[in-house]
Amino acid sequence: MHIETRSIICGVRHHGEQGAVVRLLTPDYGLMVGYVRGARSRTMRPVLIPSNEVAARFVQRSPDQMPSVVVELVISRGPIMGESLAAGGLDWATALTAMALPENHPYPQLFDALDGVIRAIEAAPSARRWAVALVHYEQLILSTLGFGRDADGDAQSGDWPDLLTALSKSGSRLDEHLLGDRRTDVMAARHRLLDRLKRAAA
Repeated sequence: MHIETRSIICGVRHHGEQGAVVRLLTPDYGLMVGYVRGARSRTMRPVLIPSNEVAARFVQRSPDQMPSVVVELVISRGPIMGESLAAGGLDWATALTAMALPENHPYPQLFDALDGVIRAIEAAPSARRWAVALVHYEQLILSTLGFGRDADGDAQSGDWPDLLTALSKSGSRLDEHLLGDRRTDVMAARHRLLDRLKRAAA
């Protein structure tokens, strides 16, 4: 297998002394997993930030071997990681994607939606606007994976009470239907984000 594709980094787990197993969402191949050599180097650390857009080249020599992947930075979200709300939104959106989606199933609509959420966070770190996009993304993941959409949780108005209620509803459904035994680690990122949003709304 040899694939070159646009990708969004969704998860990074260190492996061995210098490498990392990286989970990337792609428009045509869905969530893909590959091994990045030298991931802990000074050059690669700022590249392998969840929510960064990269050009990725996957090479798999045999079906039972994890693909190796070489990534080249296209868009860095590092500059907004110092914003507490923005960082929380990016962390949660990418962690949810990495854990909820099955590997190697194309979801072009989800790729576009995640890209939209990330760009909304990048454009408006204050959160009121991008929180609506985040609610819609959570609901889209649920509906795409067969769990329906919460018609009462759209939060179209963008008012803080509606947003927080919609996030609470979709969070309960994600916890129940998708994250299973993985919910403790993954949902911790969401709890941190909600705490920050509640402080911003106060």
